[in-house]
Amino acid sequence: MSNTTIFIPLFIVASLTFIYSCYQRLQLVAVGSAEERLDNPLSRLAGTFAYAFGQKRVLARPYGVNHFFLFWAFMFLLVANVEFLLEGLFPGVSLSALPAPLYHVLELTFDLVSLVALACVVVALVRRLFFAPAYLENDYTKARSGEALLILAMIATLMLAFFFLNGAQLAQGGDTIWQPVSAFFGSLLAGLSPSALESVAGAAWWVHAVVLLVFLNLLPRSKHMHILTAIPNCYFRSLEKPNVQPRETFKKGERYGVSQVEQFTWKDLFDSMTCTECGRCQDLCPAHNTGKPLNPRRIVHDIKQNLFGNASALKEAQQGKTPLIGEAGEGTICEEALWSCTTCGACLSVCPVLIEHMPKIVKMRRHLVEEKAKFPEELLNLFENMEQRSNPWGIAPSERTKWSTQLGERPFKAGETEYLFFVGCAGAFDSRNKHVTVALAALLDAAGVTWGILGKDEKCCGDSVRRLGNEFVFDKMASENVAMLKERGVTKIVTQCPHCFSTLKNDYRQYGLEVEVLHHSQLIAQLVRDGKLKAAKAANMGKVVFHDSCYLGRHNDTFEAPREVIAAATGQAPGEFGRNRESAFCCGAGGGRMWMEEQTGTRINLERVKEALQQQPDTLCVSCPYCMTMLEDGLKDEGANQVRVKDIAEVMAESLRPNA
Repeated sequence: MSNTTIFIPLFIVASLTFIYSCYQRLQLVAVGSAEERLDNPLSRLAGTFAYAFGQKRVLARPYGVNHFFLFWAFMFLLVANVEFLLEGLFPGVSLSALPAPLYHVLELTFDLVSLVALACVVVALVRRLFFAPAYLENDYTKARSGEALLILAMIATLMLAFFFLNGAQLAQGGDTIWQPVSAFFGSLLAGLSPSALESVAGAAWWVHAVVLLVFLNLLPRSKHMHILTAIPNCYFRSLEKPNVQPRETFKKGERYGVSQVEQFTWKDLFDSMTCTECGRCQDLCPAHNTGKPLNPRRIVHDIKQNLFGNASALKEAQQGKTPLIGEAGEGTICEEALWSCTTCGACLSVCPVLIEHMPKIVKMRRHLVEEKAKFPEELLNLFENMEQRSNPWGIAPSERTKWSTQLGERPFKAGETEYLFFVGCAGAFDSRNKHVTVALAALLDAAGVTWGILGKDEKCCGDSVRRLGNEFVFDKMASENVAMLKERGVTKIVTQCPHCFSTLKNDYRQYGLEVEVLHHSQLIAQLVRDGKLKAAKAANMGKVVFHDSCYLGRHNDTFEAPREVIAAATGQAPGEFGRNRESAFCCGAGGGRMWMEEQTGTRINLERVKEALQQQPDTLCVSCPYCMTMLEDGLKDEGANQVRVKDIAEVMAESLRPNA
């Protein structure tokens, strides 16, 4: 019986099974709500080439080089495997029909690339068995998981079968120059009779065929489905940083947030099927690294398991039995995990396939807050203070201008004042951060910049309530703020708080606010570059180490400006934390965590302070009022009272004072 007689029905069955498996999985994506992800095709294609084919984020870590070579080995060998399958179906169909020079180049390429793939598999196997990093481990998967080892074994088997098949054929006579690796395997078969070589070739062919078809059908039934979905997921990525959640419409009969898996968008569900379980998000997550129940990878995994577990009901447009939010278990996310998120964006910045973890968490928070009124007890005061007095502490609005008593009244006047100084709640009410506000005001005056404030009319930007899921209160605050800013004729805003900066710049665009928004680090750096601010002396701050704010850095790509300010003020570049810039560790205050206690694990700010103390600094420099509070508290807890915490504005202001 010929190979074709057996292979054709085997191929048909395997192909139909593969197609059906993919259909079973991908049809579940359709239960999600609509979301526009097809706009700007050129930008999407450019990103796909950078992130999927260029493996941009994969290569951000040393081991990514191994994955890069394995990925491209697969891309090249895809052609070889298509030829293999076609030749099995239609004997005589072969690339050998191509012009000889081109065919020889392909032969050499396939041979060498197969060796590269085999070497990459060996490296991956050794890493998982003997040098597995901690982030490969999870409560539902291990570095040495059977699935991972099986996939690696199958890839290795495919490569070895390829070499023995070609080697056996070369041993029977052939030009070995174009297949040097296969020729080596052929030399191992030297001395075998022609019939034995035929048997080896036949066995290698069938091993390759069976393993290839089994591998194909394993993909949609395992985490390795990302091989099929990663490239399109990169295409469907958010074209802007996914740090802004969609607005909600508040009217009778609406549902708020996400309480059931089908309430996610189709892209959220597609994300869940794309996770490679690489663990990079887990590795950087501040909550996970301090013993909290949150694990971004587990969130995505549970969404997928909930989707699969409720598949039958969802196909019938019914509600599934496995709850999305509840007691922790396979396919269910516990509430404490959702409240542990600092929305720092580390997971978003590191995911190789551009999964959007944090927005999914906020959507579930919205359900808990707006539909169930279930949230940590300490948030009750925050929400009430925001609604009643538009600031987290509930202080009277008339107190907002006390910091400026010595400066006189500075009302913003359209046409006369260039910048609205949006002071922010911390800058107006927090006793420590008032010093930063005064320092920034002094810098603006020294540079000849005209500025004004809203005074008691300024309201909180609403950052914390939005990230905590209280979209109703945020919507009211944002609508009122945008209306006021438009009425006052504001065109330029400067603020010292990255949370105000990000909210005014990004979130408020959803409400029609199109103005120039600058963080004070950006404006001060520009004034230094323009020669409008010149240090009279080097600010004596000792050894300075700079801490990146998540909402200034990762969320808004502003890394250099604060460092430029420090360098201009002190005469030298600041020192760095071990984890800095895109990989910086959160202070623990974002996502509304500023107003909540940490009841589980160790405190995030202590983790960051301990990292800082390894550098033996004299001054920790920050560019965010939340970071200042968290680091100062952490230093007190660690008994490191000799270390100062200064905002970049304070450091720059110190450099402007001439020597006594």
